[in-house]
Amino acid sequence: MKKVLFIVSMIMLSALQIQAQSSIDSENSKVEFSIKNMKFKTVEGSFGGMNGNVAFDPENLENSSFNVCIDPATVNTGSKKRDEHLKNEDFFDVEKYPEICFKSDEIAKIDNQYIAKGTLTMHGISNKVEIPFEQNGNTLNGQLTINRKDYKVGDDGTFMVGDEVKLNIIGTLKK
Repeated sequence: MKKVLFIVSMIMLSALQIQAQSSIDSENSKVEFSIKNMKFKTVEGSFGGMNGNVAFDPENLENSSFNVCIDPATVNTGSKKRDEHLKNEDFFDVEKYPEICFKSDEIAKIDNQYIAKGTLTMHGISNKVEIPFEQNGNTLNGQLTINRKDYKVGDDGTFMVGDEVKLNIIGTLKK
């Protein structure tokens, strides 16, 4: 009888772990960004095409993880000409680098906020980052500021395009 209960318990535990892993709802997920242009203007835009898997359990952070990518070819700034320029080899080079990905190493909680620590890979370059985020139902909202030069995106000048890129990440999980 103990053996049967153990097997049933293991099956139920496995089912709960599978339920905890969710895929991204690409239709309702995006990354919004803002960056200075010519030092006095701010260009805002977004990326869609988010996909991947999230295993997030606030009660079991050590088994939580993110493995999520976006498609840089979905860049949208409201200017078709600018968007096409951002897709070429001067910036994202979407033909050569079709994904921007984040893979977590650790999820922690500090006060009322979670932090996903891991590796952001863009333009063929990987750097460690920490993304503070909050959970709101089946949506995870995170913020991150990166330096585009750390990923060799754009030229070295900072007059036309600023260095700091502010990111707002909205990841909705499929139910």
